[in-house]
Amino acid sequence: MGKNKKHGILNSVLITDIADEGLAVGRHNNMVVFVKNAVPGDVVDVQVRRAKSSFYEGVAVHVVKASEYRDTPFCKHFGVCGGCKWQHLRYAVQLQFKQQQIINQLTRIGGLELPEAEPIMASDNDRYYRNKLEYTFSDRRWFEPHEPMLEAGDPLANGVGFHIPGLFDKIVDIKECFLQDDTGNRIRNFIRTYALHNKLSFYNIRMQQGYLRNLILRNNLNGEFMLVLCVAEDRDDDTRLLLECIQKEFPEVTSLHYALNTTKNDSLHHTEVTHFSGATVLYEQLGELRFAISPKSFFQTNTVQANRMYNKILEFSGAKSGDTIYDLYTGTGTIALFLAASCKKVIGIEYIEEAIRDARTNAGLNKIENTHFVAGDMKDVLNNSFIDTWGKPDIIVTDPPRAGMHPGVVETILKLDASRIVYVSCNAATQARDMQMLHHRYKIEKIQAIDMFPHTHHVENIALLIRRTTG
Repeated sequence: MGKNKKHGILNSVLITDIADEGLAVGRHNNMVVFVKNAVPGDVVDVQVRRAKSSFYEGVAVHVVKASEYRDTPFCKHFGVCGGCKWQHLRYAVQLQFKQQQIINQLTRIGGLELPEAEPIMASDNDRYYRNKLEYTFSDRRWFEPHEPMLEAGDPLANGVGFHIPGLFDKIVDIKECFLQDDTGNRIRNFIRTYALHNKLSFYNIRMQQGYLRNLILRNNLNGEFMLVLCVAEDRDDDTRLLLECIQKEFPEVTSLHYALNTTKNDSLHHTEVTHFSGATVLYEQLGELRFAISPKSFFQTNTVQANRMYNKILEFSGAKSGDTIYDLYTGTGTIALFLAASCKKVIGIEYIEEAIRDARTNAGLNKIENTHFVAGDMKDVLNNSFIDTWGKPDIIVTDPPRAGMHPGVVETILKLDASRIVYVSCNAATQARDMQMLHHRYKIEKIQAIDMFPHTHHVENIALLIRRTTG
């Protein structure tokens, strides 16, 4: 293998593995090389983008020899858009690497002794599996190498799509996305055409100006859509005209909303969302349960896999009719409601008050009376007074964000001394760290990986921890 120093090229790098964050891995002269757009088994020429004392980062610019694991990407935006980065890797092989990624992180980071892993749960659908997408409008979209560079203000410079990784102000103008039901493509493309025809300005994130800012589309398994249009200028007539046209063109959009967001943050968390027409919420059915999803609700974005995951959590919990369960980081209470029929009571805790309101709404919707939801910071809520009020848990289910649990929460869990802990995680690295703090008291009985996001490196993992016997 040689290095073309003039052009920063590493020639004929053999790719041997995939790193935890999804980049391919090879070696060059005892240096690790992290490579974009390559798969294990490839021999590739790598354009170096970053060089450090112990590693290179780069992108495969030429495949010298293709791996047997390679697949043909199905999306024309592959390699530019930040989503679906593993389209070039056969799905069955993706699953193998995801399973191994979890095992590696639990053993290497946590130093944990693991049981034999249950086979990873594959997604039946590796396309059109998401129930929510958020698009961004930009008056200065990303231009492909073969395209002329156009100035902001030129209609052809406008775009609506996804951010380029690492470039906050550049948007890939998406014509077709394979993540959500194709109706989403038709809605987005209709809005783009309407906006260009009616000379509605697209947002400029650097200047913090422009009218159309974001578009959020949710859908359910019945093919119904919720649409939230986010604008950055108070132009009520234009907003209403656009929403009325969408409503007329797409009967599938059964719930329409809009929001005026003039802050520097795209998040709607602190922005008021106004109901325009149709239903105020979108309903989804998971098993026997029905859920009302509001514009700001959190809901697992792969509905079919979420149903499987919740049933696996129920199975791992081993819940019995007399059990008290604490559901930490309960979100909108989905897991708590799945567990409720199998136990005496479930106490759900979540720091986002809006999520707790959604949880209570969904409990009422399903006529479930043995769930109780409390809003507050986990490390502050789980005190002696709380335990005196609700009783000590027999089972703890915890599903924290990617950052994992606060050390104070882990300490409290140890004091609670539940017989079983079901730890659900979207980040096996922080899961490993937390379970290492629990390992002297709890043994890992089972682990189950679930692929919620095909063609990405992301993977969920469920671990069942059993309290060790003493003496």
